[in-house]
Amino acid sequence: MSECAQIVAVLKRSLKARGTTYRDLAATVGLSEASIKRIFAEETFSLARLEQICTALGLSIVEVARMAAQQTTPGGQQLTIEQEETLATDSRLLACFHLLLNGHEPPAIASELDLPERELRRLLVKLDAAKLIELQPKLKVRLRTSNVISWRSNGPVRRLYEQQVKTEFLQADFTGRHESISFASAELSDASAKILTRKAEMLARDFAELAALDAGLPDKDKRSMGLLLALRPWVFSMYDGLRKKG
Repeated sequence: MSECAQIVAVLKRSLKARGTTYRDLAATVGLSEASIKRIFAEETFSLARLEQICTALGLSIVEVARMAAQQTTPGGQQLTIEQEETLATDSRLLACFHLLLNGHEPPAIASELDLPERELRRLLVKLDAAKLIELQPKLKVRLRTSNVISWRSNGPVRRLYEQQVKTEFLQADFTGRHESISFASAELSDASAKILTRKAEMLARDFAELAALDAGLPDKDKRSMGLLLALRPWVFSMYDGLRKKG
């Protein structure tokens, strides 16, 4: 898929996620519905028109470009070892970065984490030094990463928190609103296992894209959600104990 096609795909998903029709968008940017449909079909966007459409969707061109690039990285962007080490050494810093990834503004983060302004500034300066954000005047922040991070397997952050996260996440009956769990075990061919792996990667990509789209929403209109995807060759130990030996 060309870069232009990737950007158009992000814009279409943004429209769908917001429940915005081509007619709605046309009225906002001052074009006819037919013109909007033609622009999307032919992928003929001037920079000025692209900026108009992005603004109508509550996005910047930079954010759309970042989401388009993210489509080639299932599950999110990977940080450097040094960046992960910086985050793993300071739980407040990691919490601050997590909230920034989800679109929270620094003043809201200070309130949520009960941080005095001096401590908030220290955290932001440290994130800026690690090249995770760009700290701008008046405590404004621009992310230098995608909104969803793929933590390194056996990296500093996962070594520190993975077991705790798994335990806490699965300690639920998954019967509440927006809660779901499903488990299945079967014998599959290598071909079928590859298909399921690819589908899991696609779902991880969808999660990352939706998170990026929703990052700009007001805090009151979103909640923290967790998604666990796992697939591996596996036999329940009970069956192993019953199998014929030798």
